[in-house]
Amino acid sequence: MARILVVEDEDNIAVVLDFLLTREGHSHDRMATGTGAVARIRDMQPDLVLLDVMLPDVSGYQIVQEIRADPALKGVRVLMMTARGSVVERRKGLAMGADGFIAKPFELSELRAEMARLLAAPC
Repeated sequence: MARILVVEDEDNIAVVLDFLLTREGHSHDRMATGTGAVARIRDMQPDLVLLDVMLPDVSGYQIVQEIRADPALKGVRVLMMTARGSVVERRKGLAMGADGFIAKPFELSELRAEMARLLAAPC
């Protein structure tokens, strides 16, 4: 069972993720804003962060940069999610240190496969 933190401001997406993560047997929590996300990640030490790019206060890109700048968070995997699923956005996210990138709306099977890939990857 993995520990997963969801940082997602859209309730409808958060509900779907909650359902999926519960069904998959993962321990998970959610934040609806990016403020305090890095501190929460430090406290929780999740195996995976599902991180929305477009949050109301702090960009997901800024959060992933802060995670990657902290050696204590080296083992935390980050899957970025965005409604703007362009190649440029994907490259930017991966260049900033995300481990994966998925466009919304996503198929649940695609999300499950990407999560499984990241959770199986060595730190």
